[in-house]
Amino acid sequence: MNSAESIHRVMHEIKRRKLEVLRVTDLTPLMRRITLHGPELAGFISLGADDHVKLLFPRNAEEQAALDTLQLGSSNEGPRPAMRDYTPRRYDPQSQELDIDFVLHGDGPAATWAAQAAPGQVLYIAGPRGSMVVPDIFDSYLLIGDETALPAIARRLEELPAGRTAKVLVEVANLNERQALASQAEVAITWVVRGEQDLLDAIRQVEIPAGKLYAWVATEATLSRQARRVLLDERGLDDEFVKAAGYWRQEEEPAA
Repeated sequence: MNSAESIHRVMHEIKRRKLEVLRVTDLTPLMRRITLHGPELAGFISLGADDHVKLLFPRNAEEQAALDTLQLGSSNEGPRPAMRDYTPRRYDPQSQELDIDFVLHGDGPAATWAAQAAPGQVLYIAGPRGSMVVPDIFDSYLLIGDETALPAIARRLEELPAGRTAKVLVEVANLNERQALASQAEVAITWVVRGEQDLLDAIRQVEIPAGKLYAWVATEATLSRQARRVLLDERGLDDEFVKAAGYWRQEEEPAA
């Protein structure tokens, strides 16, 4: 089976890029889109809907200075900025613009930066290291996540052609966090309000779409593992076509 007929990973050269904030857009009360741009975006590659780039946040003068010589992937000791993984929401090679969506949830380095971000500020990024490419070989999709997974879910839906079916479960803080999700596919979205409904119960109750199915889960790490077990053990899905990722840990700052 060739790569066009199977899920496969494509690796990329890791490049550090210094970008400038072009726009800041509030999508919901807790989700902010930062549009970055600059000539260093030339050659940027993101082939998978759930790719991630590393965002680099220096916390002092030494870490700021180290950004100019930092070699990602090396084990060199020395000052290293805080790093967080985020999904490239949109990349336009013509305008050299990159959108990153941030959940404004607390005081971690990424959320703190995004809360005060303004045009003209600088952000360093690196990656993606690789892309998991899911070709158009499935009839239907089951996409499950929380706010941090929305950028990847939105990308996946935008990439689906007409004639496909997608069921989407998204856990959010409240109904004000709902977003419009565009797709040519037939899409049914269930918004699960945290504290009012249990996401695992919603997974147990969701109608599984017919046909060859790809299921994708991304939320807090422990919850993602539990969701995977429900899909495999209780809903009888094919292990080969179920991907579950921990996008954050309970004690850590959620990313997107």
